[in-house]
Amino acid sequence: MAYRTPTDILVLHAVRILGYAETARVAARFELPVEATAEHLLDAQARGWVTRTTFAEDSGWSLTDLGKVHGERLLAADLDRCGIRAVVVQVHREFLPHNVVVADACTAWQLAELGIGDATVTLDETTTRLASAARALADFEARLVADADRFAGYHRRFAEAVERASTDPAWITATDRDSCHRVWFEFHEDLIASLGLVR
Repeated sequence: MAYRTPTDILVLHAVRILGYAETARVAARFELPVEATAEHLLDAQARGWVTRTTFAEDSGWSLTDLGKVHGERLLAADLDRCGIRAVVVQVHREFLPHNVVVADACTAWQLAELGIGDATVTLDETTTRLASAARALADFEARLVADADRFAGYHRRFAEAVERASTDPAWITATDRDSCHRVWFEFHEDLIASLGLVR
């Protein structure tokens, strides 16, 4: 059975991965109860690890600098407890070339949509490149989840976004849904947060 990271760490980590999110979305990231998540967020806020911001009718949680440092410390200890550090280091190393492919594919598609640049990029070319990354992500996730279940779900979400993008290109880079870019960004953030690296 894979190691389960403690809830307080998962809540803080979810805020880190998501960047900015309301309580329900923070809870949903690791399928945690909303009430327990809210309590952990308030505790983290009291300790100066997270802050709540409101813009008009929108509000959400984000990590403070202190919270980022504390979160990385917790994650480092968590990796050592479940003995997965070497696996995460290797996955991150293998992930980097695929990260270049995904970043290039998303950027090229955005520029093509805006009519900027000389190259013409088709939707089929873009989704083919992203589908290749999805296959790599399936392998990365399987290796990580064997020992730590908090890494689960990335491949399913990314593969679904690639499939949807074939008929609705917004699923490539949109920020209002689990787009290819958003899910890939979260996985990258998960790896670097876990290893205490800089993007």
